[in-house]
Amino acid sequence: MPMTGRRLTSLLAYITTSAAGASLLTGCGVLPGATGGSREPVTVMTWAPDQTRATNMPGMPAMAQAFARWVNSQGGIDGHELRVLTCNEHNSTAGAAACARRAVRENAVAVVGSYSQNGRAFMAPLEAAGIPYIGGYGISEDEFTSPLSYPVNGGQASLIAGHGIQLAGSCRTVSLVRPDTLAGDRLPELLNSGLRKASHRGAVDIPAVEDAAEYTAQASRAREKAGEKQGCVTAVLGERTQTFFDSFRRLPEQEEGEGGRGGGDVQGGDSGEENGAVRISSVLGSVGQPVIDRTGGAHSPFEGAFVTGWYPEAGDKSWAPMRKVIQEHAFADNRVDPADAGVQTTWIAYTVLKDVIEALDDDTISASRIAHALDRGERIDTGGLTPTLRWKYEDLLGAPGYPRIVNHEVTFQVVRKGRLVAQKPGFVDVGETVLSAP
Repeated sequence: MPMTGRRLTSLLAYITTSAAGASLLTGCGVLPGATGGSREPVTVMTWAPDQTRATNMPGMPAMAQAFARWVNSQGGIDGHELRVLTCNEHNSTAGAAACARRAVRENAVAVVGSYSQNGRAFMAPLEAAGIPYIGGYGISEDEFTSPLSYPVNGGQASLIAGHGIQLAGSCRTVSLVRPDTLAGDRLPELLNSGLRKASHRGAVDIPAVEDAAEYTAQASRAREKAGEKQGCVTAVLGERTQTFFDSFRRLPEQEEGEGGRGGGDVQGGDSGEENGAVRISSVLGSVGQPVIDRTGGAHSPFEGAFVTGWYPEAGDKSWAPMRKVIQEHAFADNRVDPADAGVQTTWIAYTVLKDVIEALDDDTISASRIAHALDRGERIDTGGLTPTLRWKYEDLLGAPGYPRIVNHEVTFQVVRKGRLVAQKPGFVDVGETVLSAP
């Protein structure tokens, strides 16, 4: 039947409208009020242990979710909706492997801002699938050896080596209480590499069970070996560091001239003038502002303690963007503490992810494309929280056991009036010290 003019006009109107709609839906822009526009969603995973007997990091997945809510409220990352999968790693090899396999199964393009001591268990599945591991906490050596790992800090290696430098000027003798694990076995030499910067003798090594309920025997030995003058006791036991120093504080008072009091009264931590008082110290992650707050603030046993960290103190203005996101998108979630090193690491890791996706500027984002962008030298500005990050071959430190370190700067902090504050301004480069460790 011949088509009438009115029917032809209606058909043309339908075609025009449909084409316009299709153009709107397939273009690069974002529909008003929509998340992610037409570009494909980006799925990533963040894992951490929770509700275990050892170290727990629930703030890291919670920070990842808050970051996703923030960027998605702004239209996604370069038009891509960010989908964050979370997984409880359970502080076990089986848990870490299960999380990694789930990331592969659900087509995650990266694992971002996560915590696990079980590097061998999770890196193998990720490497087989070509999934990059961005900004892990830095607790496992595999994070600093795998070609698909992109660490944002110098890990335990930089912290411990830097801590030796921090202690060298104030401590005559150092007792180190550390986990009786493979990872813990590396800590004494790293600490000694820092102590040697001041022609200091090595620390007394005191291994301890990582998830013990109390540490009276280790605390007593640590105090005894620290000596009676300018002695320091440092503990690096993750979440159990608080338990150790509680045992340390409860030790019976010693007679005058036998090593001072059980508690480490430092009176500012860096005066170096106290005779008889055993000073205490640790690194960020084992001691942080949340732990100090929980244990009494200005009356905490950590008052005056030396602490080595990766990043600026929690009150630094560089953290303002993170604090704003937490305030607006995780205010009611008490897992997300802006002073927690895990939360801070996750924020930086997602900053890397965001910058890389924006630099790719494509409708489709894959694991291989993210890894390739990082390998070819994408530079990441973290707003002063770290040096500019880049993972080209020439940027890698190449230290034995830690070749993937690109950020080998730390900060020296001290607990004053219940707050972690800078002992000295700015960053301290410990790259040469890490390289000198056996």
